[in-house]
Amino acid sequence: MVVGEIAEAVDLLVVGGGPAGYAAALRGAQRGRDVLVIDRDGEDGVGGVCLRAGCIPSKALIEMADVAERAAGYASAGLSVGECSVDLGAFQAHKARIVGELTGGVRSLLAAAGVRVLAGDLRFTRPDQAVVRTPAGRAAFVEFRDVVIATGSRPAVLPHLVPDGVRVLDSTGALDLPELPATVAVVGAGYIGVELGTALAKLGSSVTLVEMAERILPEIDVALTRPVARRLDELGVTVLTAARAGEHRGTILHVRRGDRDVEVKADVVIVAVGRRPNTDELGLDRLGVTPGDDGLLHVAPDRTLRPHVAAVGDVTPGPALAHKGYAEAPVAVDALCGDRVTFQPAAIPAVVFADPEIATVGLSAAAARAEGLDPVVTTIPMAGNGRALTLRAPRGTVQLVSETGTGLVLGLHVVGPHASELVAEGTVAIEMGATVEDLADTVHVHPTVGEQVQEAARAAAGRGLHSASPARRPHHHLNKE
Repeated sequence: MVVGEIAEAVDLLVVGGGPAGYAAALRGAQRGRDVLVIDRDGEDGVGGVCLRAGCIPSKALIEMADVAERAAGYASAGLSVGECSVDLGAFQAHKARIVGELTGGVRSLLAAAGVRVLAGDLRFTRPDQAVVRTPAGRAAFVEFRDVVIATGSRPAVLPHLVPDGVRVLDSTGALDLPELPATVAVVGAGYIGVELGTALAKLGSSVTLVEMAERILPEIDVALTRPVARRLDELGVTVLTAARAGEHRGTILHVRRGDRDVEVKADVVIVAVGRRPNTDELGLDRLGVTPGDDGLLHVAPDRTLRPHVAAVGDVTPGPALAHKGYAEAPVAVDALCGDRVTFQPAAIPAVVFADPEIATVGLSAAAARAEGLDPVVTTIPMAGNGRALTLRAPRGTVQLVSETGTGLVLGLHVVGPHASELVAEGTVAIEMGATVEDLADTVHVHPTVGEQVQEAARAAAGRGLHSASPARRPHHHLNKE
């Protein structure tokens, strides 16, 4: 600190205004703490990548693409629509309105809670002090009692495909496209790449997915990804697996696949090869904190790194998902308030907003066996569900994984319409220690896609009503004394 500078005393400092950060700030205010949030973009930054440039904007694009594609598909059902046209300029305005409403709501919540937000880049200078370089170039010093690090993550970059905002984009840039490119190559067929590629294909672009692994969505059970692979084929998306993207020259992306070179026509290349935690410019060594080789902060079960220092969200191990950050934040703040707490969810759901959607929670059959359990796997197709048929989306399955003998629900894996909503039922079941009998005997609304979850539970309990295939081994009732 420069001699003469007076540091502002802060009770609880939160670094980062994304989902994990603003949730920590609100929890801190609930606990009676005086909270200051530092975000690079100040109040404009609250909501983070998720609200401003990730989850919400991508779902807005996916929803528009779905509507455009589905409307044309209803011709056989008697709906006549004109030729679909896409105005991405208008979409950007639509997206901005949604983002504005949501981030404005977060700002209002923070203001109502008495949380202050300061714009600037923060760097720790001592175990209890940091300097903030404001947009005006001023250095503001803060001395904190407790701190929560929630600086999130950024798109990973390939050295030969550095985003330039025009011809080579990262996932954030892809959501800001001013017009629809005729040809697009998406490098990386994980969940971000598949979501973006599917949406752009539905809107009319010619899309090629380039994936280093042997298949798309390599982090997800292959059986769940097959309906998505078939749908990509129907949409005309070219999928190059076991392929390595090279340089982009002119309108050609050079790809190495096996022992041959492939030229992919691409007006725009979207690089979607994962994300990196934002932990490298914080001066963490001044806190006495060292990130792992992966850049992540390996926190204790209560999300603390050392006394008075906690971390939440994408900077910590585990899935880089906003809902994980939301869940971690109150635990971290409560720990800093002196409570004995731990972040120990039984399961964290994950969703791929592909076509069809994939949602998964809990253990797969293979993971259950790896833990020494004896799983029963019950799979019910979407094709027999009335609501799925009315949605013209009968693709996919509901797969319920339960434990032999007890009938405990271990996992729920859904491929099909509204999978992102259905997976909540499985998450609650796992957290509550529910059995397949509990799900089977719970009345579900008809007609809904969720009835397939109940039917899977009935089949797992050995009394399927509409399914021809009973569980391999019926469960016994769990003793609930």
